[in-house]
Amino acid sequence: MNSWIKKSLSRTEARFRFPRIFALGMLGLGLAGWLIADEPRASPDLTVHEWGTFTAIAGKDGRAVEWAPLTGSTDLPRFVEHISDANFKIGLRGTIRMETPVLYFYSPRDVSVSAKVAFSRGLITEWYPHADRVQPSGVVRNANLSQLQIDGSIMWDGVAVSPNLKGEFPREVAANRYYAARETSSAPLRVKSNAGEQQEKFLFYRGVSDSPLPLSAKLDADSKFVIKSLNEGEIPAIILFERRGERVGYRLAGALRDETVLDPPELTGSVDALCGDLEGILVNQGLYPDEAHAMVQTWRDSWFEEGSRLIYIVPREFIGKILPLTVNPAPGQIVRVFVGRLEIVTPATARAVKTAVARNDEETLKKYGRFLEPILETVEQEH
Repeated sequence: MNSWIKKSLSRTEARFRFPRIFALGMLGLGLAGWLIADEPRASPDLTVHEWGTFTAIAGKDGRAVEWAPLTGSTDLPRFVEHISDANFKIGLRGTIRMETPVLYFYSPRDVSVSAKVAFSRGLITEWYPHADRVQPSGVVRNANLSQLQIDGSIMWDGVAVSPNLKGEFPREVAANRYYAARETSSAPLRVKSNAGEQQEKFLFYRGVSDSPLPLSAKLDADSKFVIKSLNEGEIPAIILFERRGERVGYRLAGALRDETVLDPPELTGSVDALCGDLEGILVNQGLYPDEAHAMVQTWRDSWFEEGSRLIYIVPREFIGKILPLTVNPAPGQIVRVFVGRLEIVTPATARAVKTAVARNDEETLKKYGRFLEPILETVEQEH
């Protein structure tokens, strides 16, 4: 009797064990499929390169100070989109003006991609082609970037990378620094908008932030430049530049790991020589030669204007932290190279500005443009 009961129970357990095992197996397969489907797509033969600039001005202690980076006339074509509140832009104050980052895409075949960039303690203020989402949306009433509720961001979805397309890119006037960035071998892009399809050689955006810089630069008592790294990572390359009228000079200093002291550059150099050196540095950082040339040609007139400044390569770790980028499908390679420009108010700059103000010399004051207000504030603090 006991033997018969045991056999019956054994047959019953076996009958229920198979469905249970089958169900668990199917559940496991379902979970595995869900996990695989949820993984980011990858496109190993897709390459993304980006360059851009961070512009700032140093205060008395050498660190970036708040200023109004959006003052002055715009240098962008009218087809570029931007935040709509002009009064807000005029009053906006921050430490960094992020200028002309462009994202290039390279692929041997047509591929659809999405790209998202966030900006720590900042806003995206201009962009092209049309973006699917720019945050914060609507008009931002608070011009104090340090009090933003969310970080700014921009996203393009469904960007068609078309290597075989003969692009027809918008052009309004014969010359504009914006167009120089198109002189590369990158694939043309197509983006849909409410006004129809837009074509461009890159994704372009600009913005402002209240984030601190990764370095500082100031003059010491001996009129030498003290440059300090404020992050754990090294600054890949630094260049000290000065221009007074037609005379220019620069000093290459290599990588900065902690602190260095530099003598002022002798004004015996040339802008052409500096452009060649800078293009070489950009290529060493990972840009293609035509990309490096396009970047220098875009900013040649601005980087090397009147005054003193530190030009440096922004550390990759800093870029990833303050300006995280997500591309889907994941490219086989992403290279991001940003050039920092830190204005330094030297005694020569202070004298030139004070003399021009006293004489109402608008031509000289115009050379300092949007930096005039922070320069005057620094002069007032010292005197």
